[in-house]
Amino acid sequence: PVEITVDGRTIGAETGALLIEVLLKNGIEIPYFCYHEALGPDGNCRMCMVEIEGQKRPQIACDTFVEDGMVVRTRGESIEAVRRNILELELVNHPVDCPICDQAGECKLQDFYMDYGLYDAKIEKIEKVKKGKEIDLGSDVVLDQERCVLCARCTRFTAEVTHTHELGIVGRGDHARVSTMPGKTLSNPYAMNVVDLCPVGALTSKDFRFAQRVWFLTSTPSVCHGCATGCNIWIDHNREKYKDDRIYRFRPRVNEAVNGWFICDAGRLSYKALQEGRRLEVLVDGAEADERDALARFREALVTHSGAITILVGADRYTEEMEALKAFAARHGAKLVCSLEAYRDEHFGDGWLRSSLRAANPGGIAKLGIADVPLEKGSTELLINIDHPAAEAFSAMMRIELQTHIGRDADIILPLAVYAECPGTLINEKGIEQFCAQAIHRNAPVPSVTEWLERLEGALS
Repeated sequence: PVEITVDGRTIGAETGALLIEVLLKNGIEIPYFCYHEALGPDGNCRMCMVEIEGQKRPQIACDTFVEDGMVVRTRGESIEAVRRNILELELVNHPVDCPICDQAGECKLQDFYMDYGLYDAKIEKIEKVKKGKEIDLGSDVVLDQERCVLCARCTRFTAEVTHTHELGIVGRGDHARVSTMPGKTLSNPYAMNVVDLCPVGALTSKDFRFAQRVWFLTSTPSVCHGCATGCNIWIDHNREKYKDDRIYRFRPRVNEAVNGWFICDAGRLSYKALQEGRRLEVLVDGAEADERDALARFREALVTHSGAITILVGADRYTEEMEALKAFAARHGAKLVCSLEAYRDEHFGDGWLRSSLRAANPGGIAKLGIADVPLEKGSTELLINIDHPAAEAFSAMMRIELQTHIGRDADIILPLAVYAECPGTLINEKGIEQFCAQAIHRNAPVPSVTEWLERLEGALS
C-alpha cells in the first residue's frame, strides 16, 4: 500500500493502482469521457487531467499509476483552465442540440460544461463540420455522429467485450467519426449496452428515443427475470397524472458478482412483455366474476378434491411466495411441484450473461425443496397453477390458474402481480440471493401470490 495526497487530503491506495480509479473510489470527482470501469483507460479524451507535483505539465489520471508520496491537485484555476480548453475543442463542431437531444439530463458533456465551460468562446463562429445524423446501426441503436466526442467506448466494447468488431472509428482529424465496419451492422445480443456506455447523445436507443425526459423517471433497483443469471437492473418508470405507473426502460445496474456493468438486449427489452397482455380480471367458467364468488368456489374445490391437489408453481415467483405456497400446500394436503425443464432454452444460453435456464428463481425451488418434476403427462383431480408455462402437461378434473398475463382457460382464473409490482427475493443459478424492490404502484393493485393466499385463508376462516 502507498499513501498519496489529493487536494490536501491523505488517502491510501494499492501499489500500482491507476490514479483515476483511486480518485473515484474515494469520492473525488474528476471529469472523464473515455475511461470506464468495465473497459479501462484509453487516454484519448484528456478530460481527466490533474496536476502532480514534480511534473512539468498536467497528466491524465487514467494513465498515471500512483506512487508513494505523490501529491495531486484536481482543483485550481490552472487545471480547470486546461479542462475548459479541452471542452472548447470538443464543442467546436458539436451541434447545439441540447433542447432536442434525447440524452439531455444524462449527458456528461452537459455536466462538464456546466462545471468547467468557457462561456465566452475564444473561437469565432464558423461553419461546423457536419456528419451523419440519425443513422440506424441495427439492434435498436441510433447514431448521431455530430454529437460524438470520440471516446471510443462503443468501439472498445464491440472489440474487447463482445469480440464482434462491428464498430470502428473512420476518417481523420475533425472528420473522424464512429461507423459500422463495411458490410456489418450492429447485431450482437449485447449491442444496446453501447447506449449506456456513450457519455453523450451520440448513441441512443431507438426503443426509448423521445419516450420520456429522464428527469421525470423514477429508478427502482430490481433483478431481470429473463433467465437464471439474475442480472441487476434499474427499472425506470413514471406515473403521469391520472394514469397508471408505467415502465419505460430497463438499464443495467452494476453488480460485479453477477452481471458486471452489462445486460443482454433480450433482458433490456423484456419490460415490454411485462406490461402487455396483462390479466387484470377475475374469471369463473370463462366469465368475469366477483372476487368473493371466485374465492368461495376456490374454497369448495379445496374441500371437494382434498388429498388429490397438485400446486404447480412457476420458477419466476419470489421465494417469499414459494414459502407461502409451501405452507398452504401442507395445510391442505396438496403436492407442491415445479418443472424447470419447461424453462430450458439451449438456443438462448451463451456462456456469459444469457443462461439456458430461463427461470429467475431456480435457487428458491432448490432451497425450499420443491419437487422438480419431469415435463410429462401427469394426472390430478385439482390443478392449481401459479404462472407456470407448462400446465398443459397435467391432466386434471378442475383447473385454477393464477396468471400475470392472459393465457390458457381454466375453471377459475385470478390475476397475478408481475414482479415489478411487488417486492421479494430471488436466488439465481449460482445461489446468489438478491432483493427486488417494488417499482410499480398501480391505481388498481393486482395481488401477489401471498396476498391471494391471505384472502383465500380469510374466506376459509
